[in-house]
Amino acid sequence: MTIIRAGGISRRGTFMLGAAGAASLATPAIGQSPFPNRPIRLICPWTPGGSTDMQMRAIAEIASRKLGQPITIENRPGAGGVIGPQAVAQAQPDGYTLGQLPISVFRHPQMVQRPLFNPLEDFTYVIHLTGYLFGTVVRADSPIRTHQELIERAKAQPGRISYGSPGVGTSLHITMEQIALAAGAEFLHVPFRGFAENIAALLGGQIDVLADSSGWAPLALDGRVRVLAVWGRERAKRFPDVPTLQEVGVPVVSASPYGFAGPKGIPAEIVAKLHDAFKEALEDRAHLDVLDRYDMLPWYMNSEDYAAFARRTFEEEGVMIRRLNLRI
Repeated sequence: MTIIRAGGISRRGTFMLGAAGAASLATPAIGQSPFPNRPIRLICPWTPGGSTDMQMRAIAEIASRKLGQPITIENRPGAGGVIGPQAVAQAQPDGYTLGQLPISVFRHPQMVQRPLFNPLEDFTYVIHLTGYLFGTVVRADSPIRTHQELIERAKAQPGRISYGSPGVGTSLHITMEQIALAAGAEFLHVPFRGFAENIAALLGGQIDVLADSSGWAPLALDGRVRVLAVWGRERAKRFPDVPTLQEVGVPVVSASPYGFAGPKGIPAEIVAKLHDAFKEALEDRAHLDVLDRYDMLPWYMNSEDYAAFARRTFEEEGVMIRRLNLRI
């Protein structure tokens, strides 16, 4: 079975203490107010309205109250989720810029000749949070009613059945290619910048199938789309009649776990403060309600464990990329 997952230097001014200088030690120097003393930017590498965007807004609102400063969401979609992390890697390591790291962060550098960043060297890992519920979805009026029918049509019409994903190299793209490879079928991949564009293309009839995270759930509950399969270890609580990929004969579990990170070199004391605020927010009932809405589960790791997980994931994803011969 394949499982797809899916300290720096603080510079302080040097002060010459004169006769009265000792008294100044009791008063913080200008510019040395405790972190944070201004808003924090949290970069979402997907379009507004999807499950990641909504989860990030919920946890940011709670964490901002704990930190005493606003946390603003900045959407930077594109390139399968790596445009946002590129901006994070290039930011100042002062703790005021963080971002979501999707699984594509560990794949992209191994699929291109000129990587945008090195995931093992260019980030400070703060906290791991959760993973997605993914699914294969068609319009309610689609003639494709089951996963088996999808495979049969893809085999009968190689390269004619189109599916949309959030981009090249994402868990959705790679898992669909694994499904095709296992079945001896061939799909037409249509990459989008995020869920909003993907679902619009499905509802508009531009693509036959959507492969994406559970932003489709409200439409499925309303009867506007049909879920053919979910990609987790177990059936989703809100969709007990929908089989998993394993149940339809595809030996794959795809959850694509993720967390928040900043640029390399954030001081350890700032990392600790950010970690603690987001950990409290992760466990807050209001945030857990948002996770439940998208059938996502808490998946906590502290900063050290998340960094170790990143190293293992990079190695495992490299094996898969070479096996599937994926290149951008």
